[in-house]
Amino acid sequence: MLTLKNLRRMATIATHSGTFHADETLAVFMLQTTAQFRGAAITRTRDEAVINAANVVVDVGGIYDPANLRFDHHQRGFTETFDDKHDIKLSSAGLVYKHFGRQVIGNLLEWEDSDPRLELVYQKIYDDFIEGFDGVDNGVSQYPADLRPKYRDGTSISSRVAKLNPWWNQESNDAILLEGFLKAVALTGTEFTERVRYTALAWLPARQIVEDGLKNRLNVHPSGKIIAFDSFCPWKEHLHRLEAEHAITEAQSPLYILYPDESKKWRIQAVPQSPESFVSRKALPEVWRGIRDAALSELSGIEGCIFVHASGFIGGNATREGAYAMAVKSLE
Repeated sequence: MLTLKNLRRMATIATHSGTFHADETLAVFMLQTTAQFRGAAITRTRDEAVINAANVVVDVGGIYDPANLRFDHHQRGFTETFDDKHDIKLSSAGLVYKHFGRQVIGNLLEWEDSDPRLELVYQKIYDDFIEGFDGVDNGVSQYPADLRPKYRDGTSISSRVAKLNPWWNQESNDAILLEGFLKAVALTGTEFTERVRYTALAWLPARQIVEDGLKNRLNVHPSGKIIAFDSFCPWKEHLHRLEAEHAITEAQSPLYILYPDESKKWRIQAVPQSPESFVSRKALPEVWRGIRDAALSELSGIEGCIFVHASGFIGGNATREGAYAMAVKSLE
């Protein structure tokens, strides 16, 4: 009798032999996380007959045909992207994620397909994790070609996977390459799983906190320019997304965020112009910057001041009331 268990045992994932890369190792991990291909055998080959006989093929074969589980991106004329909001062509990792990503995330988190959180995590993981695999494998630079980086970073996932291949002066054969390939599958899979778990269980729950703060900001200050949280959470990206979703204009946008730090003292942080920006919408007053403790309290006329950063993007106070007073005065 042909059962799902037998299908898993018989299933084969084919990818190319030789030097391996981050994209196909992650593609294999994701496939093995699905119900259909959990426990599937891995074949590394360029033999066309073996490739054609495999149940699913990634990064080799010259065919993109999701209906027949063929996921290569090297062929002439390939233009597939994640969606119309992205312009980087997909690698094998992106292709497998596009078609299996929701199922993979649901399996890792034990979420139902109907869970409304799934789509947010699916989109976020592509933007923050998978797209980097696509960009690197397709040779897309993160910055204009005429800019020279000020330093080298050899710690990216792609570079770490590359180093699992035999060195140029080491012995290399199919068995050695397979051993390194399996280590790379474990490496990319572990980082993917950790990113999914962080996104779903840490990043996503913060969205509701930020949305509540945004809705309640008029209760904090009549201007609506100050948001107060009862605890710290990752708020920058959520705030900018929610402002766009709720059509909040620039004139209505908050300028300062208040929250307690790990020592139970309070921080005031200026909202940046974008989640990645170091430029604040309205930095804390210039005369406060770089001043600390009693000197800052005397200068500002606010008790309990601890510091204001030299760039004016953040400051601290011993109490919520003091941080609030710093925000109010900064609005002037």
